Amino acid sequence: MRVALFITCLADSFSPRSGIATVRLLEWLGYEVVFPRAQTCCGQPMFNNGYHDEASRLARHMVDVFEPFDVVVTPSGSCAATIRENLPTLFGDTTEADEVRRLGARTFETVEFLMRVLKVDLRELGACRPGRVTYHYSCHLRGLGIQPADMERVLSQIADLEYVPMERIDLCCGFGGTFALHYPTISGQMVHDKLECARRAEADTLVCNDTGCLMNIAGAWRRAGLPRMQFLSMVELIAESLGLMGDLDSVGSGVDGMGTHA
Repeated sequence: MRVALFITCLADSFSPRSGIATVRLLEWLGYEVVFPRAQTCCGQPMFNNGYHDEASRLARHMVDVFEPFDVVVTPSGSCAATIRENLPTLFGDTTEADEVRRLGARTFETVEFLMRVLKVDLRELGACRPGRVTYHYSCHLRGLGIQPADMERVLSQIADLEYVPMERIDLCCGFGGTFALHYPTISGQMVHDKLECARRAEADTLVCNDTGCLMNIAGAWRRAGLPRMQFLSMVELIAESLGLMGDLDSVGSGVDGMGTHA
């Protein structure tokens, strides 16, 4: 099986470790991973803001770039949901819509691919990562049919990890792509509410499946001067638990090359 990595705009710019973790995990499991250099944005920002002609052009480009590959994997539930659920609606009842739907059917968020397609059990692989971890459920995972319990099961498979459920786990963090730009006051209140939930978990690490959410929560956490917290993507946490990331401590994760904020 040839697996293509779709890195996404935010992960490429702000969370390179999530892409590296995806590649290392899949190669460690025995799969060939290819990074098509012609890839660009999936078109989500354009779609969400009503620029459907621009989003259509990017969707066509996605189809062309990823046509040779059996599976497309991305460290972003948001982009995976856009490709699977939103982009086909741009083309009506046409053959182009069918092509985009076929791309969507073989496009997966990384952890979704590991658990639903490859049926990975981290206990069998010896996953171990000490720490007290809480989880933020990003809104777009609903479009993939992923529930908080699915990710909680993944976390339960990692030895020595203490999982602390976050209050109001389904509460949006307020990012929403350009929503945070158009409605900063509302977005700011939403992330404030999310910070309170995360703070009460008293965890040392917060994980989720989308770089945008991590950027938003981590940035607000830092500005609020809250206690030391590490912010990681789910795929980074899994790769760490298998000993695949030890040489990358200095490589950026999440927002501002973060890893840990005081």
